[in-house]
Amino acid sequence: MKRHLILFIAILALQLMIGGVVAQEQAEGGVLEIFSWWAGDEGPALEALIALYNLHYPQVKVINATVTGGAGINFRAVLKTRMLGGNPPDSFQVHAGQELIGTWVIANRMQDLTWLYEEEGWFDVLPQGLIDQLSYEGGIYSVPVNIHRAGVLWYIPQNLDSWGISVPTTLDEFYAVCSTLQSQGITPLVVGEAWTVIHLWDQVALSVLGADGYEDLWNGDLSPSGSEMIAVWDAFGRVLDCTNIHDNAAGLSWQQATDVLVAGDAAFNVMGDWVAGYLSTTLGLTPGEDYGWADFPHTEGTFTWLSDTFGLPVDAPNESAAIAWLRLLGSVEGQNTFNPLKGSIPARVDAVGAVPELYNVYLQAAADDWAHERLIGSMMHGVVANERFMGDFNQVLDIYVQSRSSAGAAAAMEEVCIQAGACGF
Repeated sequence: MKRHLILFIAILALQLMIGGVVAQEQAEGGVLEIFSWWAGDEGPALEALIALYNLHYPQVKVINATVTGGAGINFRAVLKTRMLGGNPPDSFQVHAGQELIGTWVIANRMQDLTWLYEEEGWFDVLPQGLIDQLSYEGGIYSVPVNIHRAGVLWYIPQNLDSWGISVPTTLDEFYAVCSTLQSQGITPLVVGEAWTVIHLWDQVALSVLGADGYEDLWNGDLSPSGSEMIAVWDAFGRVLDCTNIHDNAAGLSWQQATDVLVAGDAAFNVMGDWVAGYLSTTLGLTPGEDYGWADFPHTEGTFTWLSDTFGLPVDAPNESAAIAWLRLLGSVEGQNTFNPLKGSIPARVDAVGAVPELYNVYLQAAADDWAHERLIGSMMHGVVANERFMGDFNQVLDIYVQSRSSAGAAAAMEEVCIQAGACGF
């Protein structure tokens, strides 16, 4: 925690030196409840934002309400009870895309923030592809505080050297590396609880289908039960054979799976770049030296993304304080306070350039890719599929893991798409 405090103080000092001050909303007093799933290792970044908010708006008491659980699975269940019960928080965390639009916007539970985008000039500093995923029928419904890259292939360079392997760039190369590692008693690819396995599936699908095919799956131009998807499940099965799926996977959080990687008991881990925050901020490792990263095999030139955003619920108890919170999140100051601690990059394309010294070599590389590579929305993290689909897809995954029937899994996925109104249905 001392490291987090020192970094926050350094960030704040730099922000003040460059004059990056958020536009002041006349937030009234009272209580502002911020509802999120950021706790534990992810908590310091949110705490830094709240401290910055307190600096600007000392008259508002902030309640940091968190519900723990990987990727917000537990949080969403609690949020649903509150939203449907007429007891919304003032603002809550939600992934950009269908997790927001397909759950709360179409249910008329969120307020249109287009006016705020116009006031703050965010149309000029946020990529149109991101804004599109925050929009529905002409309105914009949340403010992105960051961008995470999903599906990064993480590894420890010195371990790969000791095992005599290199980073695979194709699936065939991965299968060969898998065989070499298994002969040495090393787990080639560590996975954890169910959502981390779905995260892996997403990258296998992109690898097999390519960027166009992957997007076609979600917009209805590629059949979920067709031959292309059967090939995805076939490849996914071969990748799973290189993991700990039948050993201890179900009992591992994403942090614990990362610990297995660091300990040298596994060669690779496919996970989002919150791993970089954990490795650098929590474990104190140096990016590019103590740990490395690469594209998942055969996904070069694409950037699978997700974004943590906050919106303004209808009937938010303290609306003026919530709007002030949203202004802070979308500012250069807010994004540069939050992201170096979180291990993510700003959604704004102008933020890193303001204080590049706050971002390590990994984050600077990710920011450059965000500006130049093809952007692909993450299924696991709610960009291209709605909440019901993501929940039901767990069952499809279970069917496949138990049966190893690619055709059966593809048929089950199509049924889930139909029932959830996803995949273009």
